[in-house]
Amino acid sequence: MRPDADPERTRLDAEYMGRAIEASRAALEAGDMPYGAVLVSAGGELLQVSRNRQVSSGDCSAHAEVVVVREASARLGPAALLGSTVYASGEPCAMCSGAMFWAGVRRVVWAAPSDAMAALFDGNLLPIRCAQTLAGAVPPVQVDGPVEAEAALRVLREAAGRPAQAR
Repeated sequence: MRPDADPERTRLDAEYMGRAIEASRAALEAGDMPYGAVLVSAGGELLQVSRNRQVSSGDCSAHAEVVVVREASARLGPAALLGSTVYASGEPCAMCSGAMFWAGVRRVVWAAPSDAMAALFDGNLLPIRCAQTLAGAVPPVQVDGPVEAEAALRVLREAAGRPAQAR
């Protein structure tokens, strides 16, 4: 922990990331890619926990971060997402980063880094990191990570050990 880190924020980050990692395991068990996301309001209220649904929905854009934004917006209305934080079990790709920005998310916290995920899953990687995608965004988006990386990577390693058709 950084000496200037807020202990309460650090505790909450670990707690919410734990929920995102639990959702990643649920995705894996459902036959989807092992990613989860949690949406927390600007006031700190847990709004939504979602998982990747690419395989089960047949939608290549159903990454956990996009799903969490879609589901929360549909259930609570778009205004509920303004100023929110997304906790993602894996570093968000450019598509997810853009979706979160346009939804009004102003902080993204991620666990497993994109280069580690690419190494586990056949090297597929968009060559731009979440922080790079959101650099210069107006209004700004704070990007923090990795947080709880090893816990997220355990689930990803389990998935990588399965045959591709079973992921």
